[in-house]
Amino acid sequence: MSDCLSAAMPGAEDLAQPQAQSMDAFLASVERPGFRSAQLALGNPDDALDAVQDAMMRLSQSYAKRPAEEWKPLFWSILRRRITDMHRRRKVRSVVVGWLQGTPDPGGDAPPPWEPADQGPGPAQQLEDAKAMERLGEALRALPRRQREAFTLRTLNGLDGAATAAAMGCSEGSVKTHLSRAMHALRDEMKDWQ
Repeated sequence: MSDCLSAAMPGAEDLAQPQAQSMDAFLASVERPGFRSAQLALGNPDDALDAVQDAMMRLSQSYAKRPAEEWKPLFWSILRRRITDMHRRRKVRSVVVGWLQGTPDPGGDAPPPWEPADQGPGPAQQLEDAKAMERLGEALRALPRRQREAFTLRTLNGLDGAATAAAMGCSEGSVKTHLSRAMHALRDEMKDWQ
């Protein structure tokens, strides 16, 4: 009789399967933009990959049962916190290494040089793109953290104001303020490349 009931009613495995497929599709859709954002923030492709993988794992382990419309702001919020943690670890590591070597900490270790993720078609265009991306990466890293997050989430990843506010843990008005300040600073910094 229990076999008849289990055949007639879908089991937990059957109900979880569409949710897992949906989560896989969502993770596939945010993997590349998440990596670009993390690489811009961290300046290192290996650290960026670690941050994105950690954010994806945390989302799928802790929030898979949440409605699908909540996944996007949750993912970006998790990734943002992971990037912040990695910056803190770098700073602590540089202080400890400097202390152990007996040298003063000159303000933390510098991020590694920027390497653009996408290449242009020809060598001249590749060189120009590489210089522009290096300059943009430097300009983004020079911005205050909240401005950098607002610019990255809104402009590079295409989140709307509400999703960006949820990911950053602030109001939509704060997102607009941070984004406006970031845009002005980047325009001033990048006016040679326009």
